[in-house]
Amino acid sequence: METLTQPSPHDVGVVLIGRNEGQRLIDCMASLGDLAVRSVYVDSGSTDGSIEAARSMGLTVVELAPDVPFTAARARNEGFAALLRIASDVEFVQFVDGDCRIVDGWIRKARDFFRDKQRVAIVCGRRREIFPDVSIYNRICDDEWNTPVGETEACGGDCLIRVKAFREVNGYSADLIAGEEPEMCLRMREIGWTIWRIDADMTLHDANIKNFSQWWRRSVRAGHAYAQVAARHRTSDKRIWVRNVRRSLFWGGVLPAASLIGGAVVHPAFLALLALYPLQVLRLAGKTASKDQNRWAEAALSVVGKFAEMRGVATYYSNVLTSRRHRLIEYK
Repeated sequence: METLTQPSPHDVGVVLIGRNEGQRLIDCMASLGDLAVRSVYVDSGSTDGSIEAARSMGLTVVELAPDVPFTAARARNEGFAALLRIASDVEFVQFVDGDCRIVDGWIRKARDFFRDKQRVAIVCGRRREIFPDVSIYNRICDDEWNTPVGETEACGGDCLIRVKAFREVNGYSADLIAGEEPEMCLRMREIGWTIWRIDADMTLHDANIKNFSQWWRRSVRAGHAYAQVAARHRTSDKRIWVRNVRRSLFWGGVLPAASLIGGAVVHPAFLALLALYPLQVLRLAGKTASKDQNRWAEAALSVVGKFAEMRGVATYYSNVLTSRRHRLIEYK
């Protein structure tokens, strides 16, 4: 288990969110070290004893009321407000998900990066999967976390945020069921803040995706996020995820529809369009950084995932047209 052994900066607090994370949550809280006294755990309806465990380990606990839909964004916002009530001198907040552990030394490295950089809003590092070889899905997640070092457009759920910047944009958009981190980063960048990823290990994550159905639901959630966030910022100069939506629509909807309808109504030759799918798998397998046998499975899942993303996009627009509330899509 990774634990913080070095003294933590006095102006940093932690907001930890979770729902039925079990032992993963306990490991996460243990990794806080002396930051536990300046940490808030926000629970979204757990039934596994998470609340009692957090209190026993010295964290302040916020239990989200069930009359408003649970989202990670809502949990982080409420945790932020609670943290500033118990530690008003906090200038930076480490957000961390309950299925992660904070790597020893990370917070001090991230805090040091802010020094003399007044327009840096967020610093993040490398999130790694604890068990990347348990499944192809965990490995894909590990690859996703490995984004380029330097100034970037967005962070993930784990990051160190400047309180001033967080307040200026009123935090996360609480109604988003996913994609809340890039969406908030976009709003920060629009008013002159910058986001950075540094070359340092930040957290250890347990995706715990062991079967196709879990991965499918995660991909559906991604498609919903693409559509919801892209629609919200369609007039922004810093447009976000428009290409992701278009790719999902093309590979998951337009291409198969054109192939099948064209083949049935116009000419069977239209069915040849379906050959674009194996060609896309070949293209992606050639591009991937992984050169072992898993690259073919990863490429195939990337292509198949466009159908799941298409479903997520369709769900978003269906909800908009029928005025239905967007519901959380869980994969664990």
